[in-house]
Amino acid sequence: MAIELRQQLKLTQQLIMTPQLQMAIKLLQLSRLELMDAIRQELEENPTLEESQETLSRDVLSQEEPVQLPEAEKPKEITIDEKIPSDIDWSNYMDDYGSASRARLETEDRDSPQYEAFISHKESLSDHLLWQLLMAGPSPEEKDIGSLIIGNLDKDGYLQTTLEELAQQASVTVEDIEEVLFLLQSFDPIGVCARDLTECLLLQAKALGLQDTLVTKIIQEHLNHLENKNYKAICRALKVSLEEVIAAVDIITGMEPKPGRQYSEDEPQYITPDIYVYKTEDDFAIVINDDGLPKLKVNSFYKQAITRDKEVGGNARNYIQDKLRSAAWLIRSIHQRQKTIYKVMESILKYQRDFFDKGIAHLKPMVLRDVAEDIGMHESTISRVTTNKYAHTPQGIFELKYFFNSSIKRVHGEAIASASVQEKIRRMIEAEDSRKPLSDSKMAEMLKAENIDIARRTVAKYREMMGVLPSSKRKRYS
Repeated sequence: MAIELRQQLKLTQQLIMTPQLQMAIKLLQLSRLELMDAIRQELEENPTLEESQETLSRDVLSQEEPVQLPEAEKPKEITIDEKIPSDIDWSNYMDDYGSASRARLETEDRDSPQYEAFISHKESLSDHLLWQLLMAGPSPEEKDIGSLIIGNLDKDGYLQTTLEELAQQASVTVEDIEEVLFLLQSFDPIGVCARDLTECLLLQAKALGLQDTLVTKIIQEHLNHLENKNYKAICRALKVSLEEVIAAVDIITGMEPKPGRQYSEDEPQYITPDIYVYKTEDDFAIVINDDGLPKLKVNSFYKQAITRDKEVGGNARNYIQDKLRSAAWLIRSIHQRQKTIYKVMESILKYQRDFFDKGIAHLKPMVLRDVAEDIGMHESTISRVTTNKYAHTPQGIFELKYFFNSSIKRVHGEAIASASVQEKIRRMIEAEDSRKPLSDSKMAEMLKAENIDIARRTVAKYREMMGVLPSSKRKRYS
């Protein structure tokens, strides 16, 4: 059999995404902050793209003809002969002035720096402890050891290494490490630099003057019973009454198990909604949030250079044409993105109107396919639109994905959304008697009485998702 090379024509079809479609999909899945970063980057890289300034120039303003007022409506000229009346109520004047100031603040540009931008850097736990160490006047060796210990604390203030390892790193004895550690454990916050929870609570009990009491005995010997609220076992082991145990437990539960928590360096995350839903009498209004997004336009100079200036040719003309095309695609893609978000929110409002009117308990089960079929788009597009997009509603701020959830069957009637069931469970737990908390089985029975068919294990799963302890650990004896 001979092997030979041969040319052959073959006609095939394949789906290729155009650059414009790629850009539209990319912008669609970006969050608001990511979109602003992408626009700023394109403004820096594309000379044909510029930000529109929606203000009148001085030349335009100067060309306006002055408005001629009738003699009767002309303002009266103020002369220095006029005197201030003596019966002016200055308190009302100050109130009016303050109101005017508040009005000016409310009408400030939303793009101006926020208050949080002027807050100084929050002091960390390490900085706080190092400052106290320096105020104690340590020797150079104690300062080095103290810095080493502070550097091995976790965010909750616990020591994450052994004294032997610290002594080896600092080339000192374990006794030297213990001496400096004892000093650091007396610093604020009380309980810091502990090696475990027991030591942390004992340090706080010592600061309260409760050494060698029932409180310290429970901390040292019966933390496991305390965690499970097995107070009767503590009573039998320590031969004390239940009232004494409850009084000691109240003191322990008032202690801080994570002393470094107040110095957490986690910064709050502020959410700017992508879309607003307002209640207007008997209807709702949807408004896209365009505040902060630059208003883009194509630079007219480069458009004229391509159409009129015949001297521009070769690589320069190709470069300008590519940049003009990229700028037009970006502007069109941003408009398409905002239009798509509006359509999705409009469809969600149609399906979840009871939620916007009455609250979370009235949320209906809904999937991506419902909205996709309603507005004539693919489910993947709806998924991109609802990712990292937030809506400000009369019930609060929610991610668009929040409105899509699974359904729970009812004994009779249509299904109910899982989020609504979680809300019902949360309200049951809030209204329960703390001395007789509701078990998962009891809540499942109460939900069935409300025509919601749900298993006990599903109730337990929802309870754990909300971060709620089981009934045995929610029980209180006082």
